[in-house]
Amino acid sequence: MDIELSKLADDMKSEEIYKQLSQKWYQENNHAMALFRSQSHYTNPWILSEIRKHIGYSAKIIDISCGAGFFSNEAAKVGHKVTAMDISTAAIKVAKLNDVTQSVDFIQGDAYKIPFSRGSFDVVVGLDLLGNISDPEQVFFEASRVLRPGGLFFFQAVNRNFLSYIFVEKAMEMFFDNKASPAYVYSLFRKPEEIADWVEDSGMDLEVLRGVMPVVFQKAFWQLPWTHQIQSEFKFRWTESTLLTYVGYAKKLREQ
Repeated sequence: MDIELSKLADDMKSEEIYKQLSQKWYQENNHAMALFRSQSHYTNPWILSEIRKHIGYSAKIIDISCGAGFFSNEAAKVGHKVTAMDISTAAIKVAKLNDVTQSVDFIQGDAYKIPFSRGSFDVVVGLDLLGNISDPEQVFFEASRVLRPGGLFFFQAVNRNFLSYIFVEKAMEMFFDNKASPAYVYSLFRKPEEIADWVEDSGMDLEVLRGVMPVVFQKAFWQLPWTHQIQSEFKFRWTESTLLTYVGYAKKLREQ
């Protein structure tokens, strides 16, 4: 399958997934996406604090794979000017329904070809992205293109190694009654070294990588094998290790 056909297959698969999930993104706890929702509640405040520290209180942000709007809608709440983009119209509908500010500009678009001119944004966010696409390097080039000098690109990924295969992909299959999201499929996991190469090639510098993982010593964690539920009290923590999942950002310093 050539690259263009592979990308088309990614897009069609994404649309079908979002149609099936619908409001389950926000309401159900027995799906792998509940884990992503819970993790976003933990990581979003740090991302927003980094934006505030490096860019300011009113950044121009584009979320290039907004999904159900977990990040976009939170960023709008604290005063940022947010464009939320997704290839899936179903995802956009869900995100828009949950935008309490009614200020987010929702658009349908392709992360491989972001429909904005060079230097249009202070921040690009792609949290629900790298584990769902076949050509992540192209996304780094596009993110760099639409960033102004000094702008930031935030991303998250699952590392690709034996531990992540067992404790992420296989765990998702075991713990949940329904199929895991493509975001938790081993072949789409991304090594930090790959991220570093894509960042450098696209004209950015890698600033931060932070490991994130569930708190092991919590009741909700040990209940998961029996309940198949991500409880509201399920907690995460930061870790120096990036062996499993990690969040990070790169800074645009030069044109690619």
